[in-house]
Amino acid sequence: MALSGAGATFPYPYYNIVFRDYMRLNNGLTVNYGAIGSGGGIRSLRDRSVDFGASDAFLNSKEIASMNGEVIHVPTCMGGVVMAYTLEGVDSLRLTGPLVADIYLGNIRKWNDPKLRAINPDVPLPDLDITPVYRSDGSGTTYNFSEYLSMVSPDWDSVMGKGKALKWEAGIAAKGNPGVAGIVQQTEGAIGYIGSEYALTLKLPVAKLRNKAGNYVDATLETISAAANVELPEDMRATIIDSDDPNAYPISIFTWILVYKDQKYGNRTKKEAKALVDMLSYVISDGGQKVAAQINYAPLSAQAIEKTRKLIGEIHYGGELINGQLTINN
Repeated sequence: MALSGAGATFPYPYYNIVFRDYMRLNNGLTVNYGAIGSGGGIRSLRDRSVDFGASDAFLNSKEIASMNGEVIHVPTCMGGVVMAYTLEGVDSLRLTGPLVADIYLGNIRKWNDPKLRAINPDVPLPDLDITPVYRSDGSGTTYNFSEYLSMVSPDWDSVMGKGKALKWEAGIAAKGNPGVAGIVQQTEGAIGYIGSEYALTLKLPVAKLRNKAGNYVDATLETISAAANVELPEDMRATIIDSDDPNAYPISIFTWILVYKDQKYGNRTKKEAKALVDMLSYVISDGGQKVAAQINYAPLSAQAIEKTRKLIGEIHYGGELINGQLTINN
């Protein structure tokens, strides 16, 4: 038996390992995941061509209405969207949301712009063009990045707004988090927004971002977790961007697996539905969350796990509840 999913590139390194571990515990079961971007994952689930979609942005009301069935949002871990850059001789850089907005709007074009030098007085910023890199595909990472900039920059909000795909004012395009990371890594003077895991894996320098409290913070497991120190909604469609917590990294996010609440559709069997529920339960188990922490994703909080376990327990097959408890030892 095989389960298939598609969507966000941001959690792909985590899913690659946690699904592999789950398959090892379940001989004869295969989990296939295509990292095609959040937009593609949502479309694939809507088309019923996959068992689960994956997105770094929760479905908005218009998307929910288009799904032709109730969708459950299962958060799997947390992470950060970081500003990775390549500048020879610069290993420490401070940025603010409004300045990042100005870079992507094309208003700040040089690394030695006075506005950048003002918050980096001891950093040898060169007289070099800035090359912003952005996502070409429909992306939850883009949505979260643009949502943050819309919160902190009125100019960005009026010109660009937020969305999974935008009409960019400046820069060059790349596909997926790996594509953006690759171009930044290879291009002197480039800056790009990527999942924190990719920056850590490739050892790319990343900027400290000023948070709501005025503190410049790195994206670490601790600062990302701090962003979730809020009351979470029962459906787990939660935004933790620009958190009030003084220790929080400002572009911290949940990433979700999306599944239909009623699993009885098409040619699906109850056995397949049961396998999907067991897999979701494994991902939020102690074993699954331990994997997240080991590869630089922030594990879910106790509050998030409690509410997510309840959501998984509501998944049913034609009105018959599926046991959401693990059937394996982890």
